[in-house]
Formats: sequence, C-alpha cells, structure tokens
Amino acid sequence: MDSISTNSNDNKPSKAKFQYEVCDNNDETVTESSNLDVDEDTSMSDPAPSASASASASASASAAVDGDSMVGGDKTSADYYFDSYSHFGIHEEMLKDVVRTKTYQNVIYKNSFLFKDKVVLDVGAGTGILSLFCAKVGAKHVYAIECSSMADMAQEIVKQNGFSNVITVIKGKVEEIDLPVPQVDIIISEWMGYFLLYENMLDTVLYARDKWLVKDGLVLPDKASLYLTAIEDADYKEDKIEFWNSVYGFDMSCIRKQAMMEPIVDTVDQNQIATNCQLLKTMDISKMTSGDASFTAPFKLVAERDDYIHALVAYFDVSFTKCHKLLGFSTGPKSRGTHWKQTVLYLEDVLTVCQGEAVVGSMTVAPNKKNPRDVDIMLKYSVNGRHCRVSRTQYYRMR
Repeated sequence: MDSISTNSNDNKPSKAKFQYEVCDNNDETVTESSNLDVDEDTSMSDPAPSASASASASASASAAVDGDSMVGGDKTSADYYFDSYSHFGIHEEMLKDVVRTKTYQNVIYKNSFLFKDKVVLDVGAGTGILSLFCAKVGAKHVYAIECSSMADMAQEIVKQNGFSNVITVIKGKVEEIDLPVPQVDIIISEWMGYFLLYENMLDTVLYARDKWLVKDGLVLPDKASLYLTAIEDADYKEDKIEFWNSVYGFDMSCIRKQAMMEPIVDTVDQNQIATNCQLLKTMDISKMTSGDASFTAPFKLVAERDDYIHALVAYFDVSFTKCHKLLGFSTGPKSRGTHWKQTVLYLEDVLTVCQGEAVVGSMTVAPNKKNPRDVDIMLKYSVNGRHCRVSRTQYYRMR
C-alpha cells in the first residue's frame, strides 16, 4: 500500500524518438566514479538526505521530508506513514485503481472455495474493502487490522454493509495488537509500495504470517517479482535534473545532485524502452524471511535498437498462485496503468548503445537503517560498446 500519491505529469514532454549520430572521431567516454563525494558515507544505510521533495511526492510526503530536514525536527517519514493513511483521498486513489482492486476481487470471488468457512486476517485493511470481499464469499470471520484513523471509518463501513457479525476491525499496529484467536487460515494484504518495497509493509505481513498463520495456511498474494529495464528519456531528464544547473542564470547544481539520488515515480511510455526487461528478484511471501527483502541482483540489459539510455526503470508483478486459475497483475510500462506507475532511476551518464550491446551491472536494495520504511538502492553499471565506455556506481534513496 502507498502512503503518498504521485504527480501525474500530464505536461511531461513528449518522447521524440531519434537515432544518435555516429561520429568518426574517437568520442568514447571512459568514466569510473560514484555520485557520492569521497568524504561522504558510502554505506547503503544512509545516503545524503534530500534537500527537496522528489517529483513523485505528494503533500504528505513533502511534509515528511520537511520535518526530517528541519533543524531540531524529530519526525521522519516513518512518523507520517500511518497519518497519511488517515485521509480518504489516498484510499480513493487505491480503490479506483481498477487493476489493483479488481484483481483482488477476482481472486476472492472466483476462488470462494478457498475462503468459505475460513478465518481471514486482513493486514493493513484501510477502508476494509478486502475484508468485505472475503465476508461476502462466506469467510467464517475476518479480522481487519488498520493502524490509521481510517479504522474508525472501516468499522462504520462494515456496520453499514451488514457484516459486523463477520468482520472485526482492530485498530493498532500488527506488531502490538492481540488477536481474539490463536491462528488464522488466510492472510490477505495489499502491502506493495512503490518499487515494490517502499514503506516496508512486507515485514509486517511476514510478522503476521509467523505469529498467526496456521500450518499450510495461505498468504495472498504469495509471489512478487521486481524487474528492470532501460529507457531513452532525454527531454524529461533535461526538465527534471539538468534544470538545476542554471535557474534564471544562477547555479543551483547542488540541488541537482540530490535530485539525481531520488528515484521518480512516474508513468513510462513503452516506446521509450530501449532494452529487454530483466528479472531482478522473485519473493515467495509464504516462505521468505524478512532479510530476503535485502538483496543484490545482477542484470544484463541488451539494447534492442541503436539509442541513448538516460535511466533505468523498475517495476513489479504480483501473483496469486494458489487460485484455481493463476491470477495477478503487472505494474510494467507495457501493462495497463496502476497507481504504482514505475520507478525511474536517472543515470549520471548518457549511455550511447548500439543494437545488441549490453548494460551490465548489479542492483543492491535494502531498507534504510535510520528509517526502515525508506529504501536504499545502490546501482553499479557499465557499458563497453562501440561509442560508449562507462563504469559507475550510483546511490539512491526512496523517501
């Protein structure tokens, strides 16, 4: 689930496709560097804090960043996490995400045999929509846990729809509440954040699984996969990143450095994609441990045409493999849009690639040590092609 909404970027510049000019002179670029200064902390735990909210941040996220950066400020984005879910607007956005909500509805309605007479735990219930779906198909009882004040609304919604005898709304943190029952048969949750892991709600689902799920019980969804691809994005990178080099004639490049370190959540035009898509990581929610959400994965992105590459793009798929028929959805740029959009990581270098050449490297992902709801990303990439030779390490923080 997502505590912030993103700018729609309706005025985003169009992506004019072009072929790069091949020069006869020796114009290759050889680079081996990082986007962190030598005297900065290069650990994955704490990249430099942001000087401004990223383009993907809504008012609630901006408030979190501002509170974190103020002198003497005690709040971090973790403190704003549950508060942000108190506002109905975020739930409206998620409920209107047809790909998201209809998939969950289909999973439940088309597999009622899984839920009939079963005890279900809804982790991060929000308005209680998943609990209502489960109750409608005959669940014995549903415990809907919601920490934000939306729990009060969920309770009223349950009452208004006549399910008070089937659904019990519990207000509190999963890690702190007690259930009236020792075990549940099914755990259902929409825990996915931007870049799959932002907000770190997965840990909460795993905690609930280990504490309450009966042996051979179901976790829905049970599989999640993170993917990576590369795009040409010259116009938008110029608009969002290079803009800071000269602002009304003044050098504000110090902000550019911070902008480069903050991934942007936005919708990517599939025509921008210049390489294949690479699977980075698949998580089995029914078996994995909390530590498995921290990983390093290699990648090899092969150019499908002669083009420039300005950014890498991450997206995820989720699957419900225990259903009568495999169900799930993708948040990729070639699929129907969702509120998760895609996550864009701009590169310091403009990579010039010929068809068949590869961008190779690795991505390391881990929760930020100071605020585990944030995600630290370390990207290593290199190209050794006809017109471009580059090797670099970049650090990002989703916050």
